[in-house]
Parts: sequence; structure tokens; C-alpha cells
Amino acid sequence: MAEPTLYLFDGYNVLHAGSFSHPRELVDQLASFVALKGARGVVVFDGVGEERTHGPLEVRYAPHADTVLEQLAAEYRGRERVCLVSSDFAVRGTSGQEVMKLSSATFVRDLEPAGQQEERPHRLAERLDRATRDRLERLRRNRSG
Repeated sequence: MAEPTLYLFDGYNVLHAGSFSHPRELVDQLASFVALKGARGVVVFDGVGEERTHGPLEVRYAPHADTVLEQLAAEYRGRERVCLVSSDFAVRGTSGQEVMKLSSATFVRDLEPAGQQEERPHRLAERLDRATRDRLERLRRNRSG
């Protein structure tokens, strides 16, 4: 099967399948992913929020994300190669045979290793205040010298 041109993501479902600290972190990762694939994507979160575009990724909010994902899959499956990322069997079951389906856990497992290799070393440093980072750097230099 050819690479998808449109990815549909069940926002909170994917968020909870991974080790993302905040929905913004997930949105950043998804935007990078679809950009690297040369595709576009739509992530839909349950609830209310500010809809926006983050590069090739649309961020949407709806009272029922599942309903929006089902509608988007039905609307685009005849025109594009669609991949639906959700662990919700009802959503995956109603999206049609033409739609490629991935569970959130499988997608995150494939997504995270590349992101972790680049980002994990920086996470602790991002959470520390400047004085603590400076003290740790001094300790590191004293031990290596």
C-alpha cells in the first residue's frame, strides 16, 4: 500500500498511548511526523479548545472526536490515501476498508524512538533552573578533568 497522504489522529487516544507531557508536545511531534512524510494531518481532541494549523497539521476540537474522525475518513477515503490512528475499535471499524488503520500504541511505538533519540537528552535540562544546570555543569567538568 502506498504511503498515506492524510493522517487522522484521535488526539487524547494517541496522547495517552505515549509518554507525552502535554497535548502541545504531541501536536509538535505529529506536525513533524506528517511534514517528514510529505503528508498532512488532522488531530482531533475531545472538548473545547482553540483550533489552529501547525504546519501541515490541523488541530481541531469537538464534543465527540470519534464522530469527526469518522466523518473525515468517509469524506477523504475516495480522494486520498488516508491513515486513521486510534485505538477505538468503533472508529476504526466504521472508517471503511479503503482507510489504513493503526492503533495508537503501534503508532506511538514507531514514532517515539526517533523523537526520543533527539529529544530525551534535553528534557531534564529543560526542566532545571539555570543555577542548577550551572552547578551540574561544574560538577561534570571537575570529574572529567
